[in-house]
Amino acid sequence: MDTVAVRHVMEYIENAAQKYPEHIAFRDDNSEITYRELLWRAEKIGYHISQMISGIRQPVVVLMEKCVECLTAFFGIASSGNFYVCIDTEMAQERIRKILDNLHPAAIIRKGGNEAGKIITYDKCQMLDYEECFSTDTDEAEIAGRLQAIRGKMIDMDPLYVLYTSGSTGVPKGSIISHRSVIAYAEWASRTFHFDESAVFGSQTPFYFSMSVMDIFSTVRNAALLQIIPKKLFSFPIKLLEYLNEKNVNTIYWVPSALSIVADWKALDYVEVPGLRTILFAGEVMPAKQLNIWRSHLPDAVYANLFGPTEITDIGLYYILDREFQNGEPVPIGRPCGNMDAFAVTEEGNQAGKGETGELYFRGAFVGCGYYNDVEQTREAFVQNPLHSSYPDIVYRTGDLVKINEYNEYVYVGRRDFQIKHRGCRVELGEIESAAGACEKLDQAVCIFDPVRDHIILLFQGAAEKEDIVMFLKELLPWYMIPDEIYRIRAMPLNPNGKIDRRLLQDTYLEGKS
Repeated sequence: MDTVAVRHVMEYIENAAQKYPEHIAFRDDNSEITYRELLWRAEKIGYHISQMISGIRQPVVVLMEKCVECLTAFFGIASSGNFYVCIDTEMAQERIRKILDNLHPAAIIRKGGNEAGKIITYDKCQMLDYEECFSTDTDEAEIAGRLQAIRGKMIDMDPLYVLYTSGSTGVPKGSIISHRSVIAYAEWASRTFHFDESAVFGSQTPFYFSMSVMDIFSTVRNAALLQIIPKKLFSFPIKLLEYLNEKNVNTIYWVPSALSIVADWKALDYVEVPGLRTILFAGEVMPAKQLNIWRSHLPDAVYANLFGPTEITDIGLYYILDREFQNGEPVPIGRPCGNMDAFAVTEEGNQAGKGETGELYFRGAFVGCGYYNDVEQTREAFVQNPLHSSYPDIVYRTGDLVKINEYNEYVYVGRRDFQIKHRGCRVELGEIESAAGACEKLDQAVCIFDPVRDHIILLFQGAAEKEDIVMFLKELLPWYMIPDEIYRIRAMPLNPNGKIDRRLLQDTYLEGKS
């Protein structure tokens, strides 16, 4: 497909429906949908949304569990000229409310009104039922005419989605990503990894995480198949591999912890998966020990380490493995993707050279538009290129520390601030501290992170009981932000500036544990 001609992702669906109308686009254990059906349903949903809300380029929330219908809703919203916002149905209601208050959505699409056993309402916008969005009889000519008028107003810089990540102030941040960025990303991924209509993606990550973007849009770009893998299977590695064989999955893009579970349980010794040809990973550090186990069983597969934040669509650096690594040796995060640039800046403000540690910046086609309804945080992260002031050149400041190795590849070092990657998810430790600070009988709280064990440790001052803190946090935070360890301390140590000495706490509580 001609990248220049693609203005919005619905053109991917139209192209796939024309060439391969009966190919299955999305499949889970309960349903599946062909490209012909996907286009029909997306257009019906888009027409219904356009009838219910006025204007375009407005946020429409999808509050549904991970399923075929959820994906169909995404493209229905895109068809209406608006942008989708996928929210975790298992998230604490208080956090959902914070997102909705920041977003001010035009509508919320639900399936049956009951999400994961919870009734979620929001009286400030339209509440739409998924089934009703395409069940009404409407003249096809009327639908086509209305959607054609809408698409005539759309451009590739219009938002396609907003994904919310952890925010240091206690309020989640919504990263805005345009059609243009997703199209550029899908085109690059398809060229680089040779995706075509034979690809079968085994989807592991939730749709409210940026890693799902490659699965979804590489699928529709190539008229391929996305197979949703049941979450429970990732607790049973042998059954997981059997499932991949049963569904003919040949491409996976998983967080390293999911790959490590399979390796650690020696599942590959019992179940061969000869059909796997592309194995991609991102979201956290991939340990060489577990990676080597995969490579020993599937030596002919393509392996690639991908790296990047939600704010740049998904990734900006990649490394296709081309050599062996010793256990414990860091796997590089690689070089910039096509039409992307990356550079590191030292504390002195200079561009980092080989062996020097610097903060990573990105510029290029994948970079998002900023944070929704948050001008201040947008200005802090999307900044003028610090290496020059000759012309406006907005880049994304990641907060990640990197080095360049002898192969001219970037290697991940750590975080500049307290933002971490935990269980494949991006977490602001400040958000956990903010939530814990509201707990009764808790005076102060500090979070530290053990990257070796992937543990969040909450240190608190006060009379609160540990069990009460956990129960309190479960009402406010998603599961992956609940601390793994909680300790009461007598008093918070202070540094010469009068601030809590986090480095001392880090050294004290991690000594001997790693």
